Amino acid sequence: MTLHEEARDKARILAEALPYIQRFHGRTIVIKFGGNAMTDAALKAGFARDVVLLKLVGMNPVVVHGGGPQIEQVLARLGKKGEFVQGMRVTDAETMDVVEMVLGGQVNKEVVELINQAGGKAVGLTGQDGAFIRAKKMLIPSQNNGTVDLGQVGDIESIDPSVISVLEHGGFIPVVAPIGTGADGTTYNINADLVAGKLAEILHAEKLVVLTNTPGVLDKNGKLLTGLTPRKIDDLVAKGTISGGMLPKIGSVLDAARAGVKSCHIIDGRVPHALLLEVLTDQGIGTVIRSK
Repeated sequence: MTLHEEARDKARILAEALPYIQRFHGRTIVIKFGGNAMTDAALKAGFARDVVLLKLVGMNPVVVHGGGPQIEQVLARLGKKGEFVQGMRVTDAETMDVVEMVLGGQVNKEVVELINQAGGKAVGLTGQDGAFIRAKKMLIPSQNNGTVDLGQVGDIESIDPSVISVLEHGGFIPVVAPIGTGADGTTYNINADLVAGKLAEILHAEKLVVLTNTPGVLDKNGKLLTGLTPRKIDDLVAKGTISGGMLPKIGSVLDAARAGVKSCHIIDGRVPHALLLEVLTDQGIGTVIRSK
């Protein structure tokens, strides 16, 4: 490819982005940052630049991050093995201390610093800051009609969006660690997908974008499904087209779509600049679930 052809292609891509920049200017986009995008150095740096670009062209990105692998590493160093029930981490008091240290400290500060290094103004938060995520103990049903006590694993009671609004209007990019606080001051470990979905709903976000380690929502033959609605997904689940490990991946996204978030995207965070490709180009790269 000649330099002239390369410049022409770049100009075409920039021109293609213009209608999306206009359409989403001033709108909130909640991004769940997880999977390989959180552990690969080049992908992390690229993600931070993409978030800054979205802010600079007038959108309001809000980042919610997980940190399962990092928590697992620290627990292993302490000689403690992680225990999971129905995909949820059992969180006793000692594990909660590690969760707070890793999510609220190590991971949150790293994401904030990456965005700041890329030229943005990021501010790290947990749900304890301004008590903006109120949580209660999550009890999940067991097979014998009882409930399973997971310790300090939380369900969201309420989210106060005022802290996020103040930061957005000040030109800052909020970076949220999924830790909530109970009425009695107990801290709770909350699933990051759950926080991202609920935050998108409360903030009346234009989009919820979830970065995963899959190309999107796949059918049982591994084919990518897109252009979905909650009703279509219900039909696909009933027919067995979507099953197994795909179901938990789309749970919080589906709830957000049902609650009125206009479009929810499940994309492959292993693809460089996946966020920009999904938000600013015609083709997109993952599964789109629209509220209607």
